[in-house]
Amino acid sequence: MISPKITVENLSIGYEDYAVMNNLNFEVGNGEIFVVMGASGCGKSTLLRTMIGLQDALSGSISYGGKNFNNAPEDEKSEMLRSFGVLYQGGALWSAMTLEENIALPLRRFTKFSESDIKELVNLKLALVGLRGFGNFYPSEISGGMRKRAGLARAIALDPQILFFDEPSAGLDPVSSRRLDELILQMRDSTGATVVIVTHELASIFTVADRAIYLDNKTRTQTAIGNPKELLKSGNADVRTFLNRGVDPLSTQDKL
Repeated sequence: MISPKITVENLSIGYEDYAVMNNLNFEVGNGEIFVVMGASGCGKSTLLRTMIGLQDALSGSISYGGKNFNNAPEDEKSEMLRSFGVLYQGGALWSAMTLEENIALPLRRFTKFSESDIKELVNLKLALVGLRGFGNFYPSEISGGMRKRAGLARAIALDPQILFFDEPSAGLDPVSSRRLDELILQMRDSTGATVVIVTHELASIFTVADRAIYLDNKTRTQTAIGNPKELLKSGNADVRTFLNRGVDPLSTQDKL
């Protein structure tokens, strides 16, 4: 594997004195699509929020490009944050702004581009996600799948090195979900970005993941890591059951 873009060591996450997950250890390589999977309530979204600085870690460390994110001075942390792009579960678009205004917002805040350059970049980002010509539409005027793609256009506005997705397929029909998966693969291939995705959608996991980590809500730690297709044949029955929609094909009882 290429030297890791993200390194997580002995990480415990949770709220105040309650640890949702303990002793998480994994690396995400440059340009890799890495999926965080597990049953509902296992701490997937808590891990993502901790990785992007919305929540403090209880202990342990997260490093980006060899720099410790947790203990970095505010100016260094802000610089690292500007290298992130985040697509939240609901798209998180400003409802009172057009798609063009939503995507232009980070460009106006964090760059010194002229308005004409910003407009050109916005149109480019919209075209990349298949929304050319929709810049003047408001989020309420487009479908759920289009809102997710618009959210992705905003997430890539600043050409981030790392993209984070929180349940990107939530609320989408199978066709829209598949199109979003294909778009994520295209974004990674065209930009070289490292991608971290939180999801429990099996179709998406098998379509996009180079590797995945399984968070187990019984032991409150990670119990497997690897390519999802290889994990189907792993020695961990809970992981096999999760990846087979609640049925473990290697179980004698299930075979009977």
